[in-house]
Amino acid sequence: MKFLKTKIQGVYIIKPTPFKDKRGEFRRHFCKIEFLQNGINNKVVQCNISENKHKGTLRGFHYQKYPYSEAKTISCLKGEIYDVVIDLRKKSKTYKKWISIRLTEKNNFSLHVPKGCANAFLTLKKNSIIHYYISQRYFPKKERGIKFNDSSFNVKWPFKPIFISKKDNNFPNF
Repeated sequence: MKFLKTKIQGVYIIKPTPFKDKRGEFRRHFCKIEFLQNGINNKVVQCNISENKHKGTLRGFHYQKYPYSEAKTISCLKGEIYDVVIDLRKKSKTYKKWISIRLTEKNNFSLHVPKGCANAFLTLKKNSIIHYYISQRYFPKKERGIKFNDSSFNVKWPFKPIFISKKDNNFPNF
């Protein structure tokens, strides 16, 4: 695996190094040693799968408040998503900055989101399946969110989301 730094400290694009032969392909999806060698020291306590029937489904921006902050490593197993990370760490040089990446079943990239950052994605294909490794269990009372179109960040989405949960649509602006 190759860990590529982004402009936001602690956010990595993880590119697999697949082994291919006539049977198909094999790649490592997670390796604690390689994560540690790249400064990612999160124990995985929960794994989630998000199945999205429709193109245009938006999920997020989600995060949890300290001391229940969570790091996430996100992969698109089927389909394609446009994933956005916003740095909410007040002492960070990139506070309130954001990055985006397309995660697809073809590029097999993963995205590591550190504690203190909010994450959202928009499905670009129907029947997209997303897998997350998470460093903290879900605490509903500590969950927070930001409206996807908050002008504080001016995130550029590929197109206007079509399907948004009531909860996500009612998140406040930052």
